[in-house]
Amino acid sequence: MSGAHGVTRPVLPFVAQADADSTAAWVAALQRAMPQERVQPLAALSAEARRDCRVAIVANPHPDDLRTLPALHWVHSVWAGVERLMTDLADTRLHIVRLVDPQLAQTMAEAVLAWTLYLHRDMPTYARLQREARWQPLPAVRAQHRTVGLLGLGALGAAAAAALRQAGFPVLGWSRTPKALPGVHSHHGDDGLDALLAQADVLVCLLPLTPDTRGLLNAARLQRLRPGASLINFARGALVDDAALRDALDTGHLRHAVLDVFATEPLPASSWHWAHPAVTVLPHISAPTDRESASALVAAHVAQYRATGELPAGVDRQRGY
Repeated sequence: MSGAHGVTRPVLPFVAQADADSTAAWVAALQRAMPQERVQPLAALSAEARRDCRVAIVANPHPDDLRTLPALHWVHSVWAGVERLMTDLADTRLHIVRLVDPQLAQTMAEAVLAWTLYLHRDMPTYARLQREARWQPLPAVRAQHRTVGLLGLGALGAAAAAALRQAGFPVLGWSRTPKALPGVHSHHGDDGLDALLAQADVLVCLLPLTPDTRGLLNAARLQRLRPGASLINFARGALVDDAALRDALDTGHLRHAVLDVFATEPLPASSWHWAHPAVTVLPHISAPTDRESASALVAAHVAQYRATGELPAGVDRQRGY
């Protein structure tokens, strides 16, 4: 397709390791969002077309595929998490843009509230009582008496904190560096993390995976949680020491864990998580990307780049997000 001055624009490749149906759906959504562009799966591009591409839209691409685009200058991910891109593209100078989508934040906030309520109202115990055919009401606890600790106070954490506060939960927050959110008692640094863990009845993890956060919830930190506390991990599996988590659940120090992310995905059938009575396994569904809203955001960034040559804000390679 041609630009305003009749100059033919390079094709916009969509580069992913997804199945054909998923790739087709993304290409269609992106094309609707930017009809002035030509969006095509990488496999459809000739060698000549690949030589002209300076920007690519990506979803966990194989790095070798990106190397078939010799003029590539920047990539726009349609995912919020970019730790895999950071590793795969560490030997390149590519400018990496991650998805920051208000719709994604709202979807995550909904999931955090839903599964916090699941734990707050003791749904795992009621499910067990049903299997045992036992009619046994449990003592009720008011939301005001159940403290939720949020690890991660970025866009996702801010939206989750607002939803939790609206439901009546006291909310504590933690981030690597100082950050303030309305109505949230915020902590930072190692001492701040210890202080939050000691007060949390439900711990919610929304942190990006970086060298600093990998293994953050190790055995010592899990033991700092209140006895009987619960964990919700909607971030990345590698943030939590898996063996330490199992031990904390086996001993009863942790009451329950809702896990949407794992070190290996899909979760192998042989994994201990599936059958553990104190674990709820979810198949990485807490905050799926909305194709329409994501495509609109990508389209706006591409339009800005075409018009001005200005790159959207990118990932800080030092911080890892």
